[in-house]
Amino acid sequence: MNIKLLAVGKTDNKNLQSLIDDYSKRLSFYIKFELEIIPELKNAKNLSESQQREKEGELIVSKLSITDQLVLLDENGSKFSSVGFANYLQGKMNSGIKTLVFVIGGPYGFSETIYKKAHSKISLSEMTFSHQMVRLFVVEQLYRGFTILKNEPYHHQ
Repeated sequence: MNIKLLAVGKTDNKNLQSLIDDYSKRLSFYIKFELEIIPELKNAKNLSESQQREKEGELIVSKLSITDQLVLLDENGSKFSSVGFANYLQGKMNSGIKTLVFVIGGPYGFSETIYKKAHSKISLSEMTFSHQMVRLFVVEQLYRGFTILKNEPYHHQ
């Protein structure tokens, strides 16, 4: 299985980007991982929230293949402990999925088109985080999940 993380907009904080790069590199020892950035919309201030969601949705769809399984990072999604998330990943690997795609939407969330295409939704917390920080949290939790599956000492319980 491959894992792809799609995120709308670049990370402009160098410290966060360095940590994202570090965990992405660590994660690559366990699985083929790719972080793909979807550029921010030009002239977004001239678009309504709904129009922004639709245009971002079109860009997200353009990055997907038919066999990808889409997982949205969404405040209304399922919540997992780190061990539960590791088990979720194991289940996905056991099911024969070729590519599991996690998506972090733009500032106004996802379009209806994206919600309809999604196979599942996951919530990281009931709190709100910046989209840039969510990238780090997702990559770190993916790494943590694989260390749990390999019984490595990174995660303490």
